[in-house]
Amino acid sequence: MAFVAQQHGGGRAVAMKAAARERKPRHSNGRVAAAAAAAKNLSKVEPGRHLAVVRLFPACLLALLICLCVVKFFSSLSSQSQRIGTRSRMVSSWEGSASTNVPRIPVAPLIMGRVDEDISTRSPELGSVFKNENFKNGTDSENKSRSERQVAISTENDPPPGKEESLTKSPQTAVSESEAPKPRGKISCDDKSKDEGFPYARPIVCHMSGDVRVSPATSSVILTMPSQQAEAAPQRIRPYARRDDFLLPLVREVAITSAASEGDAPSCNVSHGIPAVIFSIGGYTGNFFHDMADVLVPLYLTTFHFKGKVQLFVANYKQWWIQKYKPVLRRLSHRAVVDFDSDGDVHCFDHVIVGLVRDRDLILGQHPTRNPKGYTMVDFTRFLRHAYGLRRDKPMVLGETSGKKPRMLIISRRRTRKLLNLRQVAAMARELGFEVVVSEAGVGGGSGGVKRFASAVNSCDVLVGVHGAGLTNQAFLPRGGVVVQIVPWGRMEWMATNFYGAPAAAMELRYVEYHVAAEESSLARRYPREHAVFRDPMAIHGQGWKALADIVMTQDVKLNLRRFRPTLLRVLDLLQD
Repeated sequence: MAFVAQQHGGGRAVAMKAAARERKPRHSNGRVAAAAAAAKNLSKVEPGRHLAVVRLFPACLLALLICLCVVKFFSSLSSQSQRIGTRSRMVSSWEGSASTNVPRIPVAPLIMGRVDEDISTRSPELGSVFKNENFKNGTDSENKSRSERQVAISTENDPPPGKEESLTKSPQTAVSESEAPKPRGKISCDDKSKDEGFPYARPIVCHMSGDVRVSPATSSVILTMPSQQAEAAPQRIRPYARRDDFLLPLVREVAITSAASEGDAPSCNVSHGIPAVIFSIGGYTGNFFHDMADVLVPLYLTTFHFKGKVQLFVANYKQWWIQKYKPVLRRLSHRAVVDFDSDGDVHCFDHVIVGLVRDRDLILGQHPTRNPKGYTMVDFTRFLRHAYGLRRDKPMVLGETSGKKPRMLIISRRRTRKLLNLRQVAAMARELGFEVVVSEAGVGGGSGGVKRFASAVNSCDVLVGVHGAGLTNQAFLPRGGVVVQIVPWGRMEWMATNFYGAPAAAMELRYVEYHVAAEESSLARRYPREHAVFRDPMAIHGQGWKALADIVMTQDVKLNLRRFRPTLLRVLDLLQD
């Protein structure tokens, strides 16, 4: 048994050694084989893994971009919420419950509602933007102050979709104008300056900005000054664009004052979101020259840049005058004119101009303050042609169209400075090749009369007339037309040149003067040749306007046809260019 056990143990040991010897090389060979297989498999897998990496790379970039956008979005939300909290602190009605206490604070920008006129019917371009219901506010029957009545509508914090009505339904979102910061009040008035060679002083024109209140009933314009500003010295001006002593009783005065606080100023019951211009049509209006030189040209210079968005107040109101020039007034303002003499409301504005800016008579010169837009008389005459629907903007060229004659209009006069041999003058002009029309300026009332004569002038190439208001109609001639002024006896050169000659050049018209000889004047039959009107006409001028008007301006003329003929030939030469 021991032997068997020993043998069995020995055999077991031998077996174990043999097994160990067999296992050892087999294990080593297996590791080598496995490594080779792995290398072989790796060489097969590597190209697929590379392709997957290439495909995943754009997706990773896109994910990174999305993350950056999300971070920036939340950052902007955070900064916006901080701005809202610090600047406006507005709590929207859709964010809180009915009990939310929303503080009243100023919100900008402000859009003010207006009032008493539908401007959408006045201007096609405005009609597409503004609607009738948005621009009609009833007069405040309780006569509340503007700060209590007006509601400033903010465009900075619009409601979310579906909640648009909440701003109008919730009283908590209405912001009172009294809580908005008041603009700094300012009054600036120009001086009564004169140009070299032009003796007439300009009238005072005042610009007022801030909280301005117009009270026609008291003939005053009041500027509310903030407490930190000193009150402006009151003054009274006549808002007519000519200044001389004869005008004093003919033009209504307007008082310009300031108030220390809003409570000291009259309460507004009509509010406007546009500027206002106050001017007079008293003075010498009714004469076409003065209608143009004292009102229409200065009004164009003062208001045209507002592009119709201006309220006109007219002192010394005359309905027939407003009707006569309605086409012009409509193009300058899309609002109905307010009668400054009878209107009982108090109107609120941010900017008011009292008076009209003017240059010389029928002249628009370059000036940094009076004419910063650089308007010219060519611009004004173009504006007039559009207002009255006049289509011709250039005259005919002689010989350009076979058989067509240049058209001449000769202005006839009924009272003074009549052309006594008008028929003979017209006949001579026809002999020289003109088609002649004779007409009196200013015949027919209302805007229809002005338009009819304007159309007649615009249809012509040449306008002929004795010195007087009728020559103002040269503004309706096509650009490049010819004006012939017959200058009466009595050293009238300065008036002829400044009132019609220089304006004609400014309108880019061609201008010719014919100076009447003493023998052609009716003064030769009224006064002896020794009279001062022949010996020293300037002595008559020195006696003042009344003497000039009574003597020189009342003459008639009878032209020497032989002497006048070269003037008409000169006109034909001009029409060949």
